[in-house]
Amino acid sequence: MTSPEILRETQETGDFSRLLASIPYAGHIGLQCDRFGDDLIFRLPPKDSNLGNPLLPAIHGGVIGGFMEVSAAIYLMMYQDTFRMPKIVDFSLDYLRAGLNRETYAECHLTRQGNRVANVMITAWQKSRREPIATARAHFLLEK
Repeated sequence: MTSPEILRETQETGDFSRLLASIPYAGHIGLQCDRFGDDLIFRLPPKDSNLGNPLLPAIHGGVIGGFMEVSAAIYLMMYQDTFRMPKIVDFSLDYLRAGLNRETYAECHLTRQGNRVANVMITAWQKSRREPIATARAHFLLEK
């Protein structure tokens, strides 16, 4: 199955397993996605190989950043008219708290989509949405 076919199937069924399996990094870190109406919630389950500081234990900052970046790309793919992976132009990440080795969630919001560029805000949290562990802004180049 080609990427456009996988993406179309995901949009129609809401089953993200094939789409996530087609993205090697998503599989490596264990990224999962659930749809609630029009909203997508991305999940990163606890996984020892994602740890950066085993003494706390805390998730590696690069894993948190990668989780948020891939989540934003998938989110954008689900809501754009074309069926291809957007290219990242810029990614700015603010770490707010330690990401402990527990279920981590991310939510994305499209702040602007033009003809060539889209801006996405990403928030990651663990215990409460009111206490995010990181926030990010991503800019993507859209190819038509």
